[in-house]
Amino acid sequence: MKIFVNNINIAFSKHGKGFPLLLLHGYPQTKLMWRKIIPLLSKHYTVITADLRGYGDSDKPVSKANHSTYSKREMAKDQMLLMKKLGYSEFFCIGHDRGARVFHRAALDYPKMVKKLVLIDIVPTPHIYKNLNKNISESFFHWFLLSRKKPLPENLINNNKEYYIKSMLGRLSNTNQFLEKKVIDTYIKKFSKKSITASCEDYRAGASIDLIHHEKDSKKIDCPTLVLWGKNSLVGKNFEPLSVWKKYIKNLSGKALNGGHYLPEEKPYQVANQILNFLE
Repeated sequence: MKIFVNNINIAFSKHGKGFPLLLLHGYPQTKLMWRKIIPLLSKHYTVITADLRGYGDSDKPVSKANHSTYSKREMAKDQMLLMKKLGYSEFFCIGHDRGARVFHRAALDYPKMVKKLVLIDIVPTPHIYKNLNKNISESFFHWFLLSRKKPLPENLINNNKEYYIKSMLGRLSNTNQFLEKKVIDTYIKKFSKKSITASCEDYRAGASIDLIHHEKDSKKIDCPTLVLWGKNSLVGKNFEPLSVWKKYIKNLSGKALNGGHYLPEEKPYQVANQILNFLE
């Protein structure tokens, strides 16, 4: 299904009954990444999953020169307006990777709408840029590749899209253990030329206008927030997430889970249990 908001179409799915949850995916994926979590959460809640602008079946607008089209502020606005059109004025938010960065912004810009927040396997964007070292730079190499001026990263990825996506998904774990072939094939198919360009703009925004927006933030996130990360993920290996996030969040809890970056697909039952315990 799609709904027109903020001058674009946002693709979404809706499952279950109860208080609403909005789930947002990461890179280079789509709302399909929540397929194992949805049946576990929709027993208790209305679960909405959406494709971020630029990804999956959502529109991929041409970006402005300052990359503001793909700022987390604009991407958050898409999702808040989607929920309003669906009839929800307040809800819980669960985000992984890029989706979690969108919700970091949403919790600051729309505090009355975001009642509780779950952030999966990220630390704040400005913290990463301010604390670069050899290990962090190598771990997050794709941030610096994708934020290069167009069309360098686009051309490199388009030259062998399948190899690139499989490499990104399998950097720290064997994808055969948590991704079915048809799922990988779907991720590859949905990563069209337009989506490749849009996702690069997402990272260009992250390296520019998103940092400007963060510099202007004067408040911490107010709502209760759960941070989850993988012990074997790049976040888990490079940072102490709770120590980092306490500078950005007032009401914080969190836990490392056995696994890598793609926890909702690697460890769906553990992730769902953590989410359900936190939300209840």
